Amino acid sequence: MPGIRLERLLTSTAVLLFLTAATGGALAEPQDAATPSATQSESTAPSPAASVAPADSAQNPDQTDVPTTASTPAAAVSAPAVPAPASSTATAPAVPAASAPVAAPAATASAPAETPAPAVASAPPSPDAPIADQLRNLASGKFDQAIGNKQVRAQVDAFYSGRDYAPIWITDGKANARAKAAIAYLGHVDDDGLNPADYPVPNFAAITDPAALANAEIQLTSSILNYAHHAAVGRVHWSRVSADIEFNEKAPEAADILAGILSTNDVAAALDAYEPQTRGYKALKAKYAEIRGGKVEKEADRIAAGPVLKIGMQDDRVPALRERLNVLGDGGATYDKALADAVKKFQQEHQLSATGTLTAATVDAMNGKKAPDHAADVILANLERWRWMPHHLPDTYVMVNLPDFTLRVMHNEKLVWTTRIVIGKPEMPTPIMTAEMKYITINPTWNVPPSIVNHEYLPALAQDPTVLERMGLRVDHNRDGSVHIWQPPGDKNALGRIRFNFPNKFLVYQHDTPDKYMFAYDKRAFSHGCMRVQNPPHYAEVLLSLVRPNDGYSEERIKKMIAEGGETDIQFPNFVQVDLTYQTAFVDDDGKLQFREDVYGRDKALIALLKSNDKAADVPVARKEDASHREVLAMPDEPSFFGGSRGAGRGYSPGYSGGGDNFFSRLFGGFAADPAPPVPRRPVPHGRKVTRAGDTTVSR
Repeated sequence: MPGIRLERLLTSTAVLLFLTAATGGALAEPQDAATPSATQSESTAPSPAASVAPADSAQNPDQTDVPTTASTPAAAVSAPAVPAPASSTATAPAVPAASAPVAAPAATASAPAETPAPAVASAPPSPDAPIADQLRNLASGKFDQAIGNKQVRAQVDAFYSGRDYAPIWITDGKANARAKAAIAYLGHVDDDGLNPADYPVPNFAAITDPAALANAEIQLTSSILNYAHHAAVGRVHWSRVSADIEFNEKAPEAADILAGILSTNDVAAALDAYEPQTRGYKALKAKYAEIRGGKVEKEADRIAAGPVLKIGMQDDRVPALRERLNVLGDGGATYDKALADAVKKFQQEHQLSATGTLTAATVDAMNGKKAPDHAADVILANLERWRWMPHHLPDTYVMVNLPDFTLRVMHNEKLVWTTRIVIGKPEMPTPIMTAEMKYITINPTWNVPPSIVNHEYLPALAQDPTVLERMGLRVDHNRDGSVHIWQPPGDKNALGRIRFNFPNKFLVYQHDTPDKYMFAYDKRAFSHGCMRVQNPPHYAEVLLSLVRPNDGYSEERIKKMIAEGGETDIQFPNFVQVDLTYQTAFVDDDGKLQFREDVYGRDKALIALLKSNDKAADVPVARKEDASHREVLAMPDEPSFFGGSRGAGRGYSPGYSGGGDNFFSRLFGGFAADPAPPVPRRPVPHGRKVTRAGDTTVSR
């Protein structure tokens, strides 16, 4: 047994000596002058623990107090540094001591953390902080110099205030990618018919002063806001062109514009979205680019003017006529029957007198409208009018082009139906606007507007008590002493048999007419403001097939309703947008650029404003409301039974009222400057039927 204990003691001693050697003599060294004492070792033992806390602080910048438990591993590692007496009980801590070298790398790695931790120190100021300070100073004056509109200034101030006045166009004192993209876009807005000079941009590269950079920031913000406003609702406000124009499109809010720019990765796309997205606008914009680039569409060879040609006559224009109309011949110059038949067919298709004789009007129709001398300016005006309109068109809508005298029904971007219309005379122009068609009236009653009753009809009645009866009008006396004059439904009703209603401030509508002859003319500006439709029953069928497809409103059924008599309103469950436009330049269905005559002089006024330096041209102006003028627009056109001449062929020269020297001619010559206030009129003295979706009919 003593031998065994001695053997174990020797083994323990050997292990201890091995561990001592492995630890560099840290376990049991003779305490002489060259070796630190145990007390000295203890004083240095916490050094690993001291290095742990700064390391944790560096990993957690927001953490300032390090938990005391962080030093526990270091204390455990250093505990075996003082050797116990050489005995069997002293060997127990020797196993943890083997892990002592593990702590050494941690102490070494964290040694630099003994310097002050960066997270504890305050962050250095941003390079853009001085610019933000300058923007804050500018805001104290509400950006008065850079932004003229008070409401816009308030929104800009609120936007920058919410960002603590941090710039959006500047990063690290220089123009950022967002600014560069915006500046590049504003440099090419002439592609849309706008003037880049209206949207000045700063040269960020040339300035470093914080105050100058702050001014540059606001200058670019102002230009972006102005552009977005003009792109969305127009460089020129429509009210400055005419009182017969009205649109309800709203300009985007300044805060929304800036927020959108800030949140996008594609500044150009965000800005481009403010321009109209309609096919008509985009097609015209493409043609505008071609014209500005010097490209001109080749026109077909024009047929020369000359004498009227009849069968058997010789003329040098015959070969050109044959080529235009695709008629074979022997190459001679004889105007033969085959060519005359082709001319007659052309005349029928273009609503000309179909005689087969080559007239000057036929030659003009073949040649079409020649491009104006200032085609680019005309396109520019039309691009601007597109900006007044809704920028996105619905699935179903009616597009009226007044200078083209046409109406088109569109559905899912496809043409469903088109027809000819008659529009207002130049002195009584059909307004330009957007409204919603809500119902159709079969067999409408015409109620004479009160101001017309007071100023024209009553004086005429005093002179001739039978005049109104002969005109097919009826007179009722209201309890308050006022007079209500109306015309019952019928073949001779001035509204015809159908009226298409889209309520609007101008009181205009589309309607039938008992006089069909005017549709044969190429230029059809003869009405008092409302629009006559060439084939109203079919127009009604087309509309009802789109808004009430399951109710069976065929053209035959509508004609039957007309024959049965009685006034009936057919309601639309879904309203149809009606756009009354003034397109003197447009791209047709074949992709060809077309021009039309400026019937109402709208191009001239608008082009002058667009080319002016008037910075307030985009600000609306108030116009005096003329109730009597609106009521004139709502007047039906002259019925043929008043004895009016078929003089529409005389054109639409100023002063022409569509008939001879009769009552209506005098009636529409004008009204007193101070019309009497409207006189209340009593309801129509007969029942009216209303049909709603599901074919339910009620009387009212």
